[in-house]
This record gives sequence, C-alpha cells and structure tokens, in this order.
Amino acid sequence: MRSIRRKYPPAFKAKVALESKSIRGERTSAELASEYEVHPGQIRRWKKIATDGVIELFTDNRQRRDKE
Repeated sequence: MRSIRRKYPPAFKAKVALESKSIRGERTSAELASEYEVHPGQIRRWKKIATDGVIELFTDNRQRRDKE
C-alpha cells in the first residue's frame, strides 16, 4: 500500500510549534506527537523554523532597505 504525504496548514504548524516544550514549556514533542499524530522529528523541525523566524519579526526593514 502506498502512503500519502500529509500537508499541514501553516496555522497548524505554528500551533504545534508554540505548544512544544522549549518555546512555551508546556509539553514535550513526544507528547504532542501522540496527540496530533505527527512525528516528533517533524515537530522539532517546525519548532526550529518558528524560533529562527522570530528574529525577522523584530528586524527593522528600513535598515535592510538602506543597505540595498
């Protein structure tokens, strides 16, 4: 039998990443994986993307345009 890859919406990814232990301190990736039926490695990947992307939220876009 062939498995079909799931596609998750960005809102779902953000919700799971924020609930993970290192960001909010609520539950581990293993606990979330069993609840949301997602692999723990995938949750850790989403968490890394979320924490790396937060820096860009606070970056001043005016400074970036001046450099270009």
